[in-house]
Amino acid sequence: MAIHTKTVKIGDAEITLETGRIAKQAGGSATVRIGDSMILTTACAGPEATGQDFFPLTVEYIEKAYAAGKIPGGFLKREGKPSDDEVLTARIIDRPIRPLFPAGYVREVQLVNTVISVDDKYKPDACGVISSSFALCMSKELPFNEPLAGINVGKVDGQLIAFPTLEQMAKSDLELIVAGTADSIMMVEGGAYELPEEDLIEAIMFAHSHIKTLVNMQKELLAEMGVKPTEYTAPEGRDKQIDADVAEYVGARLHEYSFLGIKEERYGKVGELKKETVAALAEKYPEQEKDIKAAFEDLEYTDMRNTILDTRARIGGRGLDVVRPINIELDFLPRAHGSVVFTRGETQSLAACTLGIKSDEKIIDGLQRDYRKTYYLHYNFPPYSVGECKRLGSVGRREIGHGNLAERALAPVIPGEQHFPYTVRIVSEILESNGSSSMASVCGGSLALMAAGVPIKAAVAGVAMGLIKEGDKTAILTDILGTEDHLGDMDFKVTGTSTGITAIQMDIKIDGITPELMREALAQARDARMHILDIMNKTISAPRKNVSNFAPSILTTKIPESKIGELIGPGGKNIKALQEATGATINIAEDGTVQVAGKTRENAEAALKMIDAQMEEPEIGRTYTAKVKSIVDFGAFVEYLPGKEGLVHISELDDKRVQNVSDYLKLDDIVDVKLVGMDKGKVRLSVKAAKELQ
Repeated sequence: MAIHTKTVKIGDAEITLETGRIAKQAGGSATVRIGDSMILTTACAGPEATGQDFFPLTVEYIEKAYAAGKIPGGFLKREGKPSDDEVLTARIIDRPIRPLFPAGYVREVQLVNTVISVDDKYKPDACGVISSSFALCMSKELPFNEPLAGINVGKVDGQLIAFPTLEQMAKSDLELIVAGTADSIMMVEGGAYELPEEDLIEAIMFAHSHIKTLVNMQKELLAEMGVKPTEYTAPEGRDKQIDADVAEYVGARLHEYSFLGIKEERYGKVGELKKETVAALAEKYPEQEKDIKAAFEDLEYTDMRNTILDTRARIGGRGLDVVRPINIELDFLPRAHGSVVFTRGETQSLAACTLGIKSDEKIIDGLQRDYRKTYYLHYNFPPYSVGECKRLGSVGRREIGHGNLAERALAPVIPGEQHFPYTVRIVSEILESNGSSSMASVCGGSLALMAAGVPIKAAVAGVAMGLIKEGDKTAILTDILGTEDHLGDMDFKVTGTSTGITAIQMDIKIDGITPELMREALAQARDARMHILDIMNKTISAPRKNVSNFAPSILTTKIPESKIGELIGPGGKNIKALQEATGATINIAEDGTVQVAGKTRENAEAALKMIDAQMEEPEIGRTYTAKVKSIVDFGAFVEYLPGKEGLVHISELDDKRVQNVSDYLKLDDIVDVKLVGMDKGKVRLSVKAAKELQ
């Protein structure tokens, strides 16, 4: 295979797409390079599938340590299970690609994205969308014929930037990744610092203008290579008579059951009706149980969508823009630092906020940089939340993705470490779920932060929007249920304060969403957000002034950098002694900032007092209370400040002549001494001079 390469420039970044050099035995392979960051993507198809009714697409994103010139840590010294960042990037690549495969396609497809080189300038995540798209398009076995691309967008000093550098992103008010085809936006993911809705639309349209360039690059290269579209013939459809018989048998009952307001009742009656329908038609269609079920599900899909479009009424009779009833129970957990049970309809989150100390920070060993997080959020989705009995395993991709969205939503309002020295962890336990559980986590997390006394900038709420679109008919749905998400055309999650948007996640299942439709959805989402914030503010309108009595007490001080070693002591002797004496935990930063955390304020204050005393500079003429540490023939050595000793010469014990030091002082005696002189760092102390002052 010949090597084919094409390069385009977008902003200050050059993106180079190449194929034919490496991984040539894969069904399709491509590399994309931006700066010195490179990603290799391979696309392979499994054997022809028979009898399955789902599309088994798997997308992997793997960061290799050698890409950054690193050796993996740990005992094995090799890459292990995917990090959260790898899982999140795999999801970003998967979401816009999956809807572009033809309906009914069920052959297994595997996409492997491997980061083989990375610099300290560009993130390669959006490039994975480009390389995945091209690898799929060039595969002769896969019916993927519509290229798409992804792009990172930042905003610095009011200017939108395509493919911003890491340095620019550190100053950016917006962090967005957008994926789409030449004609349609397919996926949006990102966070912002209270961005107005119109500014978000501008950023998405800005991204789409560059996506078209990246898609054209792929199309030109495919044409040069002579790649033809892969034809796909959908399996022969089921007998239309089955559809008619199913519709006749269920009559009006399916519609009646599908729009019941209680999830358990709705699922139960629809499930029973499906079983009844299969049994009733089993004799006429003995070998076609799967077709009967499919006809039933298609009827449910069509009826649900047409009813919403024609009557503007949803499940349970709710209007298109109505938020489900909300109930908030503050301080549900007696020992948590901040807790709340947030219930919206049949979705319920128990959110708990825990305040920790410096050592509780989350250490991230990233490919491009290592850093620590003083705030993080974890999301758990146990099977009982949907009434299921399943094995409890490790955290899944869905939980990582939902947790990241909720974490990102709250991050812009969390105070910096200099204003609030605690490490903050939020956990959202989903106790019940019927749609929008990640948005319940945002609302619950915001309330738990306020209850814990975290001085957040403003309350944050979130809502999930849906879309039903058939031709010219559209219906935008506020606060969607799980069924409306499953049968709808869009899942559009928006979070923010009363001022603006803090996070967004949008997945589109159809082509052709317009800026006008997006504006309408964002406006409707803003109205819902204000409604939810109003209810939240009636429960707690501002952060509590004090943290929980069960939270650690943290005090800070600053010492000269030159004295850090002195405070730590040889082998950590001094700092260990301070911690043992007070029960406090002491952390020292490189700039000399000392954080003291105690179980009680008294613990922390005692440790801080000892640190201040140890850092105190000796002062000639000052009197100190000292402890006798050792006695020698010519005097006694006493500790007059923590960790600091000086000599009381025998001549400084009394006005009279002293024959034996032990006649005046014993080990561990407490005695007042006056600092009478210093010589080359050594201090001279006097007992008799201190007595003269009394």
